[in-house]
Amino acid sequence: MARRFVQPDGQKSFTSPNAWDGHKVLSPLAVALPRLPPIAGVRLGAAAAGIRYQGRVDLVMAELAPGTTVAGVFTQNRCPGAPVDWCRAALSGGQARALVVNAGNANVFTGAAGRAATAATAGQAAALIGCAAHEVFLASTGVIGEMLPYHRITAALPALHAKLAADAWSDAAHGIMTTDTFAKGATRTASLGGVPVRISGFAKGSGMIAPDMATMLCFVFTDALLPAASLQTMLRAGVQGSFNRTTVDSDTSTSDTVLLFATGLAGNPPDADPADFATALNSLLLDLALQVVRDGEGARKFIRIDVTGAVDDASAGRVALAVANSPLVKTAIAGEDANWGRIVMAVGKAGEPADRDLLSVAVGGIWMARRGGVVPGYDEAPVVAHMQGSDIRIEIDLGLGVGSGIAWTCDLTHGYIDINGSYRS
Repeated sequence: MARRFVQPDGQKSFTSPNAWDGHKVLSPLAVALPRLPPIAGVRLGAAAAGIRYQGRVDLVMAELAPGTTVAGVFTQNRCPGAPVDWCRAALSGGQARALVVNAGNANVFTGAAGRAATAATAGQAAALIGCAAHEVFLASTGVIGEMLPYHRITAALPALHAKLAADAWSDAAHGIMTTDTFAKGATRTASLGGVPVRISGFAKGSGMIAPDMATMLCFVFTDALLPAASLQTMLRAGVQGSFNRTTVDSDTSTSDTVLLFATGLAGNPPDADPADFATALNSLLLDLALQVVRDGEGARKFIRIDVTGAVDDASAGRVALAVANSPLVKTAIAGEDANWGRIVMAVGKAGEPADRDLLSVAVGGIWMARRGGVVPGYDEAPVVAHMQGSDIRIEIDLGLGVGSGIAWTCDLTHGYIDINGSYRS
């Protein structure tokens, strides 16, 4: 039975044929999907295959030009889906001709049947394009532990392939949504050897979000000419500073996948310095990662946590994520309660070097505690005013060294429980 989830603050409903239950609430933190212009060598599209949902697109396909190189980063969850295993094996070839993604069923914990589903899907796509099956990359998102009705995918692929287009980016971005309330996309330009290149991508994610890369998926395409090894190096670095700095609920999905495809049709020199490309890629990945946080299930507040004064950057990053993952911190922010004691607790439980007598905490630029004690004359009123907004900033100075780190998260509301308590209904 379809359910209507309404935010505690009465945010307007969002009705869309692409909604996972046909009727949902648009995140108050939503951002508009930008126009994603065509990229040479990429044709894509979406179709309604009836995999789980009715009356909405749930199958996405992209065809890539011959010679396209590929890089990928995947979940570190020890119970990955069959598509993750397929992609890890296919990645060794460094070449890609197609991408097939389905929403509604994750094809996880499905044993031999799951492996058969990936083989059949890749085989059908390969036959349509005229390539080897290992040049087809796959991803699935949705319910875990249910057999994927892959015959619906293979039946829908021929018609979908026939209508692939260079400008169907919006359809593709919507087609991979599950509990998402808005489609997520980004585009950038860069220069390689004086030649302009384009990078565009789309992502999905709303719950089960604590990427350890490496139900979060991200697909990025470029017309740049770059070898697979170079793409892989840049993608790993980019993911570390973006998706791996975000969390919604501390749960690492079995399906987390980021794939980067380079068609090579921009005409740039093959030996061009990739520094500008890497900068643009990092910006795009962070943009997409933060859009996922803004669509956190039930979220009403977007939170940035900056940690300084740690023994090193790695330690600072772990402290930031410990605070970001704390249910007590997240619920205090949801309730607009300036309870900085919960932040202190989360710092202390991180397992990283910390000294309570050196610790300082600020919210909204107002230092509440300095070096282990409340700031004399501290006035809570401006902090409360800040917490009533939608963008929340927490700063933590450990006072131990020069290490720094950032994490992004969202608040934890009743909406999260409503959505996940009814996910399979």
